Amino acid sequence: MAKRANGGKLAWGLVLIALAVIIFLSNMNVYVWDLLARLWPIVLIIWGGWKLYYGLKERREELEKTQE
Repeated sequence: MAKRANGGKLAWGLVLIALAVIIFLSNMNVYVWDLLARLWPIVLIIWGGWKLYYGLKERREELEKTQE
């Protein structure tokens, strides 16, 4: 249970940092929103890969525990 709570805090921290970077770059006249509008599928690909990797890793650890 503690593992999920820490992961949630980490995720929200990353979201806040990303949002701050986007706003900062927008204030510096870097057109971040146009770039994000074209590249947003990359976020989904990375997120899916991350979920897949850690899901398979967790499953492997559970199988190792049951085999012992």
